[in-house]
Amino acid sequence: MPDENTVEETIPPAAGSADQPDATPGTGPSPFAPPATALSAQAAPIVAELRHVDKHFGPLHVLKDINLRIHRGEVVVVIGPSGSGKSTLCRTINRLEPIDSGEILVNGQPMPQEGRQLARLRADVGMVFQSFNLFAHKSILDNVTLGPRKVRQLSKADAEEQALKLLDRVGVKNQASKLPAQLSGGQQQRVAIARALAMQPALMLFDEPTSALDPEMINEVLEVMVTLAKDGMTMVVVTHEMGFARRAADRVLFMADGEILEEAPPERFFTDPKTDRAKDFLAKILHH
Repeated sequence: MPDENTVEETIPPAAGSADQPDATPGTGPSPFAPPATALSAQAAPIVAELRHVDKHFGPLHVLKDINLRIHRGEVVVVIGPSGSGKSTLCRTINRLEPIDSGEILVNGQPMPQEGRQLARLRADVGMVFQSFNLFAHKSILDNVTLGPRKVRQLSKADAEEQALKLLDRVGVKNQASKLPAQLSGGQQQRVAIARALAMQPALMLFDEPTSALDPEMINEVLEVMVTLAKDGMTMVVVTHEMGFARRAADRVLFMADGEILEEAPPERFFTDPKTDRAKDFLAKILHH
């Protein structure tokens, strides 16, 4: 569970700073920008880019020369067998996992190793984890307003107005006064999505957001994510949910052994995979 006393470290400072003159507190790229089509996405501005990224855990080479561009309005779904490097890839984009070599850029700026500049760039990248990480002693409304008030410098009234709109959007507005323990796992994960959106990120990262949920709760979270995708949110989603990949992705990345082996639109990847490793993976996962 997060420590409220370190919230200003765990939630990045506002983008409205001297280093970012075009941003003002409480403003930024809308998480609900007009959707990009599969064709126009590649012509849209690049939100995040990985250049020749390598990462080791001891002797294990978990990311091998990763090169990836994520365009505004694009939904990139990352799939592959367990241990392929999917979650590590996701977590390196905002440097929750440091890299050994290569370069990561967010909105055209290199991601620093640490410090306040890193925190500023992280303000543009929201993340939803497998676990919900909500403050157990705070109401749902307080959980969603805490970041915008402390970091974006929103007033309490403005933060609560925004939070209620987002909670309504993810279908839990009527739970705003409750504590997290009073909600189901699926409801808590939807609150976590609303909390990330409240920071008005340019990019949302989802690291297997349904893996900790009971089966009957998975669809309610996936429906929220599908809606975000349709509304043009830029997203990188690590998931085992092939139905979501087919329905929402602009691009599917297939990873194995720390490498991106295939990259294609979902209709092409699922009907005509090119590598034997992808064919074997789909044969196993789609028949169970």
